[in-house]
Amino acid sequence: MNWSGHWHGYGPWTGPPETYAQEGGRRPAHPDGPPAVPDPGDRKQQAVLDRYREAAAEFATGPLPPTMTGHWLMKTNQVPADRTWTDVTIALAWLEKSYQANPPFQRSDGKAAYAALDVKLAYATDALPRGVDVSWTYYLPSKHLAAFAVVCCPNRHHPDIPCPLPPT
Repeated sequence: MNWSGHWHGYGPWTGPPETYAQEGGRRPAHPDGPPAVPDPGDRKQQAVLDRYREAAAEFATGPLPPTMTGHWLMKTNQVPADRTWTDVTIALAWLEKSYQANPPFQRSDGKAAYAALDVKLAYATDALPRGVDVSWTYYLPSKHLAAFAVVCCPNRHHPDIPCPLPPT
């Protein structure tokens, strides 16, 4: 696979699994816009439309991870310049630092709850230079979730999404 580009780092987001499970705010607005309300007096239909608009606004500006990793590129002002990299080793170091700052839940019986950091980094080292996004989501000791990602730009799966912040 040939790929040429750069990477953006997103997150870490931490929060309750109930918030993460609310997918409305994790999906972008439909490209055709909101559904039409045939009867403006219908309160149920209006409530659905209002929730659609609310979720679309949450997606665009909120920190909650999108359902598709490449959709991070669509989020407004979510990537600072210091998390836009042309050197994959810096992206890998950011993944490691984010993981160490938010260590995952450890099982009390000593068995592994997740793949070890070295395994995760080995995969990321292989995947990122080939244009494959890396997203890590896991439970923290607090029972909240941590989620962060390195997204390839341009994105293989979403080639029409423009770069939110080209490298300088």
